[in-house]
Amino acid sequence: MNKGLRYLAKPWFLSSALIVWSAFFAACMNSQSGQTQVAAPAISGATFVGAKECIACHEEKSNSFAHASHARLSVIAPDGKEISSCESCHGPASLHVKAGDGKHIINPGKSPESCFKCHVEKRGEFSLPNAHQVLNGKMSCGDCHDVHEGNAIKGSGAATLEAENETCTKCHTQQQGPYVFPHQAMREGCVSCHNPHGSVNKKMLAQRDANLCNKCHVEHPQGLSGGGPGYINVGGEDHRTRLQNGNCWTAGCHEAVHGSNASKALRY
Repeated sequence: MNKGLRYLAKPWFLSSALIVWSAFFAACMNSQSGQTQVAAPAISGATFVGAKECIACHEEKSNSFAHASHARLSVIAPDGKEISSCESCHGPASLHVKAGDGKHIINPGKSPESCFKCHVEKRGEFSLPNAHQVLNGKMSCGDCHDVHEGNAIKGSGAATLEAENETCTKCHTQQQGPYVFPHQAMREGCVSCHNPHGSVNKKMLAQRDANLCNKCHVEHPQGLSGGGPGYINVGGEDHRTRLQNGNCWTAGCHEAVHGSNASKALRY
């Protein structure tokens, strides 16, 4: 097979290409206004009723939703009308209101498809080799995000880095601490080192090797005077040979990357 054809046949390449073209198509839907707009969710036989009908039963959600980032979301109904309310994500609610139950409505907590209509790139990230289990239904976007409040991050004080960590450590309790010697990177948030939606690297790391740590910890670049040729100063010690033995968190070095109760150097 031709080398170019073998490349095109790879599933990951086809998936990535589809995502790019989907994003391009969505962006072109309303190019004149300069905004990306998508079609409203559809429910067979249902019509849009407006936010007032939703508030009648879901007042606790509406109280905080006015200040949520998702409150600015708008979609286009089949008749061309712009919809900017609960129905932007949950679909037309007439049948839901008439039935008075939890049916006849789109629930993004059970399926990510409603979220993917806007966040098309996240579908691609969740398809990577190491990702949170959203596509197979074991998790939902709502496990980490609260779209009805603030900037959609769960946790107390949702606009803070502490809230991001709180969201992650709700499940990853072992990494929460407290530690006698905490890794200060935790103050920057878990997403400083991890891509929470998905990555090609193990443990959803943003980078697979020591470059992940060197972004913060290399104090003097290679070749500066005073340390000799190729000198790599990390924590006041030359790491030239150490970095050749493996990643920072392997080879018996800094294995307690989230924090340690025994070693300031984050060794177990």
